[in-house]
Amino acid sequence: MTEHQESINKRIEEKYKAIDQNPDVHLEGLVWAKPITYWDYILPDALLNLQIQRTTQPDEMVFVMYHQINELLFKMILWEINQVSNSSTVTAEFFTEKLRRISRYFDMLSTSFDIMGDGMEKEQYMKFRNTLTPASGFQSAQYRLIEFSSTELINLIDYRFRATIDRNTPYDHAFEHLYWQAAGKDHATGKKNTMLKLFEERYKSEFLLKMEKYNTCNLWTKFKELPKDVKSNPELVKAMRHYDYTVNVSWVMAHYHAAGKYLGVSEATGGSDWRKYMHPKYQRRIFFPELWSKEELDTWGENV
Repeated sequence: MTEHQESINKRIEEKYKAIDQNPDVHLEGLVWAKPITYWDYILPDALLNLQIQRTTQPDEMVFVMYHQINELLFKMILWEINQVSNSSTVTAEFFTEKLRRISRYFDMLSTSFDIMGDGMEKEQYMKFRNTLTPASGFQSAQYRLIEFSSTELINLIDYRFRATIDRNTPYDHAFEHLYWQAAGKDHATGKKNTMLKLFEERYKSEFLLKMEKYNTCNLWTKFKELPKDVKSNPELVKAMRHYDYTVNVSWVMAHYHAAGKYLGVSEATGGSDWRKYMHPKYQRRIFFPELWSKEELDTWGENV
Protein backbone atom coordinates (compact mmCIF):
# COMPACT_ATOMS: atom_id res chain seq x y z
CA MET A 1 0.00 0.00 0.00
CA THR A 2 1.37 3.42 -0.93
CA GLU A 3 1.78 6.27 1.51
CA HIS A 4 -1.08 8.09 -0.20
CA GLN A 5 -3.41 5.10 0.17
CA GLU A 6 -2.49 4.75 3.83
CA SER A 7 -3.31 8.41 4.35
CA ILE A 8 -6.73 7.97 2.72
CA ASN A 9 -7.49 4.90 4.84
CA LYS A 10 -6.56 6.75 7.99
CA ARG A 11 -8.80 9.69 7.14
CA ILE A 12 -11.71 7.36 6.36
CA GLU A 13 -11.19 5.57 9.67
CA GLU A 14 -11.10 8.86 11.58
CA LYS A 15 -14.20 10.14 9.80
CA TYR A 16 -16.42 7.17 10.66
CA LYS A 17 -15.07 6.60 14.16
CA ALA A 18 -15.92 10.25 14.90
CA ILE A 19 -19.60 9.42 14.30
CA ASP A 20 -19.37 6.05 16.07
CA GLN A 21 -19.49 4.03 12.83
CA ASN A 22 -17.48 1.03 11.71
CA PRO A 23 -15.39 2.20 8.72
CA ASP A 24 -15.12 -1.37 7.38
CA VAL A 25 -18.90 -1.53 6.93
CA HIS A 26 -18.91 1.66 4.88
CA LEU A 27 -15.93 0.52 2.81
CA GLU A 28 -17.66 -2.76 2.02
CA GLY A 29 -20.75 -0.81 1.00
CA LEU A 30 -18.70 0.77 -1.78
CA VAL A 31 -18.26 -2.68 -3.33
CA TRP A 32 -22.00 -2.89 -4.04
CA ALA A 33 -22.60 0.75 -4.90
CA LYS A 34 -23.53 1.56 -8.50
CA PRO A 35 -21.35 4.07 -10.36
CA ILE A 36 -22.83 7.56 -10.27
CA THR A 37 -24.16 8.94 -13.55
CA TYR A 38 -25.21 12.42 -14.64
CA TRP A 39 -28.87 11.37 -14.83
CA ASP A 40 -28.81 9.80 -11.37
CA TYR A 41 -27.21 12.90 -9.84
CA ILE A 42 -28.97 15.78 -11.64
CA LEU A 43 -32.27 13.91 -12.18
CA PRO A 44 -33.07 15.53 -15.55
CA ASP A 45 -35.86 13.03 -16.24
CA ALA A 46 -37.73 14.21 -13.13
CA LEU A 47 -36.93 17.86 -13.80
CA LEU A 48 -38.07 17.77 -17.42
CA ASN A 49 -41.41 16.25 -16.48
CA LEU A 50 -42.41 19.21 -14.30
CA GLN A 51 -43.59 21.36 -17.23
CA ILE A 52 -47.36 21.10 -17.61
CA GLN A 53 -49.34 23.28 -20.00
CA ARG A 54 -52.86 24.39 -19.16
CA THR A 55 -53.76 25.48 -22.69
CA THR A 56 -53.19 24.54 -26.33
CA GLN A 57 -50.93 27.57 -26.99
CA PRO A 58 -47.33 26.39 -27.72
CA ASP A 59 -45.68 29.50 -26.28
CA GLU A 60 -47.20 28.78 -22.89
CA MET A 61 -44.39 26.22 -22.48
CA VAL A 62 -41.86 29.07 -22.73
CA PHE A 63 -43.75 30.89 -19.98
CA VAL A 64 -43.83 27.83 -17.70
CA MET A 65 -40.16 26.93 -18.14
CA TYR A 66 -39.01 30.52 -17.74
CA HIS A 67 -40.71 30.86 -14.36
CA GLN A 68 -39.42 27.50 -13.19
CA ILE A 69 -35.88 28.64 -14.03
CA ASN A 70 -36.56 31.76 -11.97
CA GLU A 71 -37.55 29.62 -9.00
CA LEU A 72 -34.35 27.58 -9.27
CA LEU A 73 -32.31 30.80 -9.27
CA PHE A 74 -34.29 32.07 -6.27
CA LYS A 75 -33.33 28.88 -4.46
CA MET A 76 -29.65 29.48 -5.29
CA ILE A 77 -29.95 33.04 -3.96
CA LEU A 78 -31.52 31.91 -0.68
CA TRP A 79 -28.80 29.25 -0.35
CA GLU A 80 -26.12 31.96 -0.45
CA ILE A 81 -27.99 34.39 1.81
CA ASN A 82 -28.47 31.76 4.49
CA GLN A 83 -24.74 31.02 4.56
CA VAL A 84 -24.12 34.64 5.55
CA SER A 85 -27.08 34.89 7.92
CA ASN A 86 -26.21 31.70 9.79
CA SER A 87 -22.48 32.32 10.06
CA SER A 88 -21.14 33.31 13.47
CA THR A 89 -18.01 34.94 12.04
CA VAL A 90 -18.28 36.97 8.84
CA THR A 91 -15.30 38.59 7.18
CA ALA A 92 -15.50 41.35 4.60
CA GLU A 93 -14.14 38.96 1.95
CA PHE A 94 -16.68 36.24 2.74
CA PHE A 95 -19.62 38.68 2.80
CA THR A 96 -18.50 40.36 -0.41
CA GLU A 97 -18.07 37.10 -2.29
CA LYS A 98 -21.53 35.88 -1.29
CA LEU A 99 -23.11 39.18 -2.36
CA ARG A 100 -21.33 38.99 -5.70
CA ARG A 101 -22.69 35.50 -6.26
CA ILE A 102 -26.20 36.62 -5.36
CA SER A 103 -25.96 39.67 -7.61
CA ARG A 104 -24.80 37.53 -10.53
CA TYR A 105 -27.91 35.41 -10.13
CA PHE A 106 -30.09 38.54 -10.13
CA ASP A 107 -28.15 40.01 -13.06
CA MET A 108 -28.96 36.78 -14.89
CA LEU A 109 -32.62 37.18 -13.95
CA SER A 110 -32.65 40.78 -15.16
CA THR A 111 -31.17 40.02 -18.56
CA SER A 112 -33.26 36.87 -18.97
CA PHE A 113 -36.48 38.83 -19.49
CA ASP A 114 -35.55 39.08 -23.16
CA ILE A 115 -36.16 35.34 -23.33
CA MET A 116 -39.76 35.81 -22.28
CA GLY A 117 -40.20 39.27 -23.80
CA ASP A 118 -39.03 38.21 -27.25
CA GLY A 119 -39.74 34.50 -26.95
CA MET A 120 -43.54 34.49 -27.01
CA GLU A 121 -46.06 35.67 -29.56
CA LYS A 122 -48.21 38.37 -28.04
CA GLU A 123 -51.34 36.87 -29.58
CA GLN A 124 -50.66 33.53 -27.90
CA TYR A 125 -49.84 35.13 -24.57
CA MET A 126 -53.05 37.16 -24.53
CA LYS A 127 -54.97 33.90 -25.01
CA PHE A 128 -53.32 31.65 -22.44
CA ARG A 129 -52.95 34.37 -19.78
CA ASN A 130 -56.71 34.35 -19.18
CA THR A 131 -56.52 30.65 -18.35
CA LEU A 132 -53.99 31.44 -15.62
CA THR A 133 -56.18 33.94 -13.77
CA PRO A 134 -55.93 34.58 -10.81
CA ALA A 135 -52.41 33.08 -10.62
CA SER A 136 -49.59 35.61 -10.66
CA GLY A 137 -45.80 35.78 -10.43
CA PHE A 138 -46.58 37.86 -7.35
CA GLN A 139 -47.25 34.53 -5.63
CA SER A 140 -43.61 33.40 -5.64
CA ALA A 141 -42.99 32.49 -2.00
CA GLN A 142 -39.23 32.20 -2.51
CA TYR A 143 -39.04 35.78 -3.73
CA ARG A 144 -40.77 36.97 -0.54
CA LEU A 145 -38.28 34.94 1.51
CA ILE A 146 -35.42 36.67 -0.33
CA GLU A 147 -36.88 39.98 0.76
CA PHE A 148 -37.32 38.90 4.39
CA SER A 149 -33.76 37.56 4.53
CA SER A 150 -32.17 40.60 2.87
CA THR A 151 -33.30 43.46 5.06
CA GLU A 152 -35.04 44.51 8.25
CA LEU A 153 -38.80 44.22 8.18
CA ILE A 154 -39.39 47.97 8.45
CA ASN A 155 -37.82 48.40 5.00
CA LEU A 156 -40.49 46.13 3.49
CA ILE A 157 -43.40 47.97 5.09
CA ASP A 158 -45.48 50.21 2.83
CA TYR A 159 -43.78 53.59 3.34
CA ARG A 160 -47.19 55.16 4.15
CA PHE A 161 -47.35 53.09 7.37
CA ARG A 162 -43.72 52.96 8.51
CA ALA A 163 -44.15 55.63 11.17
CA THR A 164 -46.70 53.43 12.97
CA ILE A 165 -44.66 50.19 12.99
CA ASP A 166 -41.53 49.25 14.94
CA ARG A 167 -39.76 46.16 16.33
CA ASN A 168 -42.46 45.75 19.00
CA THR A 169 -45.26 45.53 16.43
CA PRO A 170 -46.82 42.04 16.24
CA TYR A 171 -45.69 40.22 13.11
CA ASP A 172 -49.28 39.59 12.05
CA HIS A 173 -49.97 43.34 12.06
CA ALA A 174 -46.73 44.10 10.20
CA PHE A 175 -47.61 41.43 7.62
CA GLU A 176 -50.82 43.29 6.76
CA HIS A 177 -48.78 46.41 5.98
CA LEU A 178 -46.04 44.91 3.80
CA TYR A 179 -45.54 46.92 0.62
CA TRP A 180 -46.82 44.14 -1.64
CA GLN A 181 -50.18 43.98 0.12
CA ALA A 182 -51.16 47.00 -1.99
CA ALA A 183 -51.12 44.82 -5.12
CA GLY A 184 -53.98 42.68 -3.79
CA LYS A 185 -56.18 45.12 -1.89
CA ASP A 186 -58.89 47.50 -2.93
CA HIS A 187 -57.53 50.92 -1.96
CA ALA A 188 -60.95 52.21 -0.90
CA THR A 189 -62.28 49.23 1.10
CA GLY A 190 -59.14 47.27 2.01
CA LYS A 191 -60.78 44.10 0.67
CA LYS A 192 -58.31 41.48 -0.56
CA ASN A 193 -58.64 40.02 -4.04
CA THR A 194 -58.63 36.30 -4.78
CA MET A 195 -54.98 36.25 -5.82
CA LEU A 196 -53.86 37.61 -2.45
CA LYS A 197 -56.29 35.47 -0.43
CA LEU A 198 -55.04 32.26 -2.05
CA PHE A 199 -51.43 33.32 -1.56
CA GLU A 200 -51.97 33.94 2.14
CA GLU A 201 -53.92 30.73 2.65
CA ARG A 202 -50.94 28.82 1.30
CA TYR A 203 -48.01 30.72 2.80
CA LYS A 204 -48.97 33.20 5.53
CA SER A 205 -48.16 30.92 8.48
CA GLU A 206 -44.74 30.13 6.97
CA PHE A 207 -44.10 33.80 6.25
CA LEU A 208 -44.84 34.81 9.85
CA LEU A 209 -42.29 32.26 11.09
CA LYS A 210 -39.68 33.42 8.57
CA MET A 211 -40.32 37.09 9.39
CA GLU A 212 -39.47 36.36 13.01
CA LYS A 213 -36.47 34.19 12.13
CA TYR A 214 -34.91 36.72 9.77
CA ASN A 215 -35.70 39.70 11.98
CA THR A 216 -32.28 39.45 13.61
CA CYS A 217 -30.25 37.55 11.01
CA ASN A 218 -30.95 39.24 7.69
CA LEU A 219 -28.17 40.63 5.48
CA TRP A 220 -28.68 44.23 6.58
CA THR A 221 -28.63 43.42 10.31
CA LYS A 222 -25.60 41.19 9.77
CA PHE A 223 -23.82 44.05 8.03
CA LYS A 224 -24.61 46.57 10.78
CA GLU A 225 -23.23 44.19 13.43
CA LEU A 226 -19.82 44.01 11.74
CA PRO A 227 -16.84 45.90 13.21
CA LYS A 228 -16.49 49.44 11.92
CA ASP A 229 -13.39 48.67 9.84
CA VAL A 230 -15.20 45.77 8.13
CA LYS A 231 -18.34 47.82 7.44
CA SER A 232 -16.24 50.50 5.77
CA ASN A 233 -14.55 48.02 3.43
CA PRO A 234 -15.08 49.65 0.00
CA GLU A 235 -15.55 46.35 -1.86
CA LEU A 236 -18.16 45.18 0.63
CA VAL A 237 -20.06 48.48 0.49
CA LYS A 238 -19.94 48.38 -3.31
CA ALA A 239 -21.28 44.81 -3.30
CA MET A 240 -24.08 45.77 -0.89
CA ARG A 241 -25.15 48.70 -3.04
CA HIS A 242 -24.96 46.67 -6.24
CA TYR A 243 -27.16 43.94 -4.78
CA ASP A 244 -29.69 46.47 -3.48
CA TYR A 245 -29.97 48.30 -6.80
CA THR A 246 -29.95 45.11 -8.87
CA VAL A 247 -32.86 43.56 -6.96
CA ASN A 248 -34.96 46.64 -6.30
CA VAL A 249 -34.44 48.64 -9.49
CA SER A 250 -32.74 46.72 -12.35
CA TRP A 251 -34.61 43.42 -11.97
CA VAL A 252 -37.91 45.12 -11.20
CA MET A 253 -37.64 47.40 -14.23
CA ALA A 254 -36.70 44.52 -16.53
CA HIS A 255 -39.86 42.76 -15.35
CA TYR A 256 -41.83 46.01 -15.72
CA HIS A 257 -40.77 46.54 -19.35
CA ALA A 258 -41.38 42.89 -20.27
CA ALA A 259 -44.89 43.09 -18.79
CA GLY A 260 -45.54 46.35 -20.65
CA LYS A 261 -44.76 44.73 -23.99
CA TYR A 262 -47.58 42.23 -23.55
CA LEU A 263 -50.08 43.85 -21.21
CA GLY A 264 -50.17 47.44 -22.39
CA VAL A 265 -52.92 48.99 -20.26
CA SER A 266 -54.40 45.64 -19.23
CA GLU A 267 -54.48 44.39 -15.64
CA ALA A 268 -52.10 41.67 -14.49
CA THR A 269 -53.53 38.14 -14.22
CA GLY A 270 -53.87 38.65 -10.48
CA GLY A 271 -55.94 41.78 -11.06
CA SER A 272 -53.44 44.37 -9.79
CA ASP A 273 -52.63 47.78 -11.21
CA TRP A 274 -49.21 46.39 -12.12
CA ARG A 275 -47.75 49.61 -13.53
CA LYS A 276 -48.10 51.44 -10.23
CA TYR A 277 -47.41 48.41 -8.05
CA MET A 278 -44.23 47.29 -9.82
CA HIS A 279 -42.42 50.57 -10.42
CA PRO A 280 -39.65 51.13 -7.81
CA LYS A 281 -40.45 54.82 -7.43
CA TYR A 282 -43.84 53.79 -6.00
CA GLN A 283 -42.67 50.74 -4.06
CA ARG A 284 -39.83 52.63 -2.36
CA ARG A 285 -38.28 49.31 -1.41
CA ILE A 286 -34.63 49.72 -0.42
CA PHE A 287 -32.78 46.98 1.46
CA PHE A 288 -29.83 49.01 2.75
CA PRO A 289 -31.04 52.64 3.08
CA GLU A 290 -28.07 53.94 5.07
CA LEU A 291 -25.69 53.09 2.23
CA TRP A 292 -27.37 55.60 -0.09
CA SER A 293 -27.21 59.41 -0.13
CA LYS A 294 -30.31 61.53 0.50
CA GLU A 295 -30.43 62.47 -3.18
CA GLU A 296 -30.22 58.80 -4.21
CA LEU A 297 -33.01 57.90 -1.82
CA ASP A 298 -35.21 60.80 -2.94
CA THR A 299 -34.88 59.86 -6.62
CA TRP A 300 -35.00 56.07 -6.17
CA GLY A 301 -36.18 54.41 -9.37
CA GLU A 302 -37.03 57.68 -11.12
CA ASN A 303 -34.32 57.75 -13.78
CA VAL A 304 -34.82 54.28 -15.25
